[in-house]
Amino acid sequence: MPDRVYLDWNATTPLRAEARAAMSAAWDLVGNPSSVHAEGRDARRLVEEARAALAAAVGALPRNVVFTSAGTEANALALSPGLRGPSRGPVERLLVSAVEHPSVLSGGRFSADRIAQIRVTRSGVLDLDHLRGLLSDGPPALVSIMAANNETGALQPIAEAARIVHDAGGLLHVDAIQAFGKIAFNMNAVGSDLATFSAHKIGGPKGVGALVAAEGIAGLEPVLRGGGQELGRRAGTENVAGIAGFGAAVNAALQALPEDAERMTSLRDRLGNGIRAIAGATVLADDAERLPNTVLFTAPGLKAETAVIGFDLEGIAVSSGSACSSGKVQPSHVLSAMGYDATVAQGAVRLSLGWSTGPEDINRALEAWRKLGNTLLREERRNTA
Repeated sequence: MPDRVYLDWNATTPLRAEARAAMSAAWDLVGNPSSVHAEGRDARRLVEEARAALAAAVGALPRNVVFTSAGTEANALALSPGLRGPSRGPVERLLVSAVEHPSVLSGGRFSADRIAQIRVTRSGVLDLDHLRGLLSDGPPALVSIMAANNETGALQPIAEAARIVHDAGGLLHVDAIQAFGKIAFNMNAVGSDLATFSAHKIGGPKGVGALVAAEGIAGLEPVLRGGGQELGRRAGTENVAGIAGFGAAVNAALQALPEDAERMTSLRDRLGNGIRAIAGATVLADDAERLPNTVLFTAPGLKAETAVIGFDLEGIAVSSGSACSSGKVQPSHVLSAMGYDATVAQGAVRLSLGWSTGPEDINRALEAWRKLGNTLLREERRNTA
């Protein structure tokens, strides 16, 4: 049987060799990074090197990087009522786009009555006029917008949204977890006040994330309280090996970014064009600016769960375009927010590429889809006969 093809990079990525090496070295250290002796200082050095690497990559100061257990925890930490900036806030309510990750849609520490959703277009792009209207009707708000959607790959107009939010006296949090490492992202360039990241989306280990704040942001309330780790912003002994792997993955991803993005864009477009040519398939959000690695598609009569299994049997790992819990595919809240009906929202399949994806992987994916698509067409003819 041929080697399997992995096309689910938006879910998680393989561990980069650089991250593996950094983690292996860290596992040999015995010290607690909060200890002042030599062993503790050795561990602390690895944590601070990773902190500096992430800060430099996103245009922030190392002291404003908080390491967490995952992107979900980083989002929960960011969504704090009372956040304030040098000339903005404190925020009293939360506005989130309707296509956010569930960890943002849940609202963090904001009560349900202080949360409102911002509409998106049919392409999954933020409705900036609706954002303006929501901001004009109430006290200062924290606005949370993902830089790139994990399902469709659609990129959001972050810089323009930041100007609108700041003009209204609010603060902007950007969930950059899916975008970072695939496109250039700099907090200063886009105007974000807070941004969140996850190691395992860029070739680092699972179980490590980070919240990065712009200089002057105050009022961050810890989710976990206890010791004084992370300058009192996140209690618990740091995951030294995981953080070291995160820092190494940041450096490796940023170094490879320009070449990887160009190559993946070419492969993505060939994949999308090939998919469209079979069984009346439609690539969703293809009229929006997208990540260079993401194709989300549907076809008449397509059931995502069946398609994911079909690809898997052909040796190809893909995912449904909708959230999956307890093994059951649910209608995608992202596609529902974009105005698609339940048939589409529960019948979309996502293929996402990575740094090791090659032309032969695309060929195999298209051949698998040709088989599945022909099955769909035969069933359609049988049902209409």
